[in-house]
Amino acid sequence: MTIGTRVYTWLNGTLVGTDEFGNKYYRNKKKLQGRERRWVVYRGVSEASKVPAEWHAWLHHTVSEPLTEEATQAKQWQKEHLPNLTGTTNAYFPQGDARHGGQRARATGDYEAWQPE
Repeated sequence: MTIGTRVYTWLNGTLVGTDEFGNKYYRNKKKLQGRERRWVVYRGVSEASKVPAEWHAWLHHTVSEPLTEEATQAKQWQKEHLPNLTGTTNAYFPQGDARHGGQRARATGDYEAWQPE
């Protein structure tokens, strides 16, 4: 977090809640014209994919009230969060990618290329 964000949050923010990743959610202390300002202060690396769907809805004014503690609990069927690995050595590369030898599976013959008349 930058010093500017820290100072702005300290002066203008009211803590609304935290999520399971330790991210903290704030709203403006004062009512401004139009919609209230809402923001998140990330714990660790600032990565937008670490915001759970329920908090995303609150941040984007889809719901008006912050979540209850019960709503923040992960459901049994939900998978654990994985960070966005794009640009890292753990990024996903499909078979046939140059980083995997560049060998693609042969075409099945059901594709016919377009030819101008």
